[in-house]
Formats: sequence, structure tokens, C-alpha cells
Amino acid sequence: MYKIKYHVDGSAERFKAHPVTLGNHQVDGEDYHETFAPVAKLVTIRTLLTLAATKGWGLHQMDVYNAFLHGDLHEDIYMKLPLGFHTTLTNVVHKLKKSLYGLCQAPHQWFFKLASALCDYGFQ
Repeated sequence: MYKIKYHVDGSAERFKAHPVTLGNHQVDGEDYHETFAPVAKLVTIRTLLTLAATKGWGLHQMDVYNAFLHGDLHEDIYMKLPLGFHTTLTNVVHKLKKSLYGLCQAPHQWFFKLASALCDYGFQ
């Protein structure tokens, strides 16, 4: 995916690129096995905020801008080289070690990594 960042006057400030996979080409049971990642409902968040306010608990917020890029892959996934990437080798592909945007299993892998880190810190 390519994006151009512009100055206020309309001139190009910088060119940005990041690889995105074509997850719509993945086959369930072959390329991935699990995609579910739990999501908190607004009612749950409101309840926790109410409890924290009444009990005087401290709150911390964490926002991970590129969360899907941190999930470890348990399957072998290969990706064609992005457009514009030039090499002298032919028939070259990337073997992904971490998940990328577009992979069907990216949300699940991120949640698994977050949950295991929280368990390591003693949360239950």
C-alpha cells in the first residue's frame, strides 16, 4: 500500500509504503485455522470505568497503533514481492515471520500475544 503525505501547500512531503497481504486469497483450514479475537463491548467498558471511579482505582490506557504487525505466525505463509521492489533474482517470495495487515489470522495472533504477555505479568 502506497501513500503520499503532503505539505499544506500541496507539495509532496514524503512517500510512505507498507506491505499488505491479500488475505482474501487465503483458504480456511489450509492457510489459517483461527481468526476469532474477542472484542470488549461498550457496556463492559462503562462498567469497569464506573467501578474504577467509585473505588478510586487508577486507570491506564494502551493504544497500539500497529498491533496486527506484532502477532507471531504459526503457519508458513509466503508473499509475493511488492510492486516496485526490484531484485535480480527471479521467482522470489517473502516468508512471513510476523503477521501483516490483511491476513485473516492477524487479529487472533495479536490477541494471543497480548493475552500471553498479560498472563506472564500475573493477570488471570
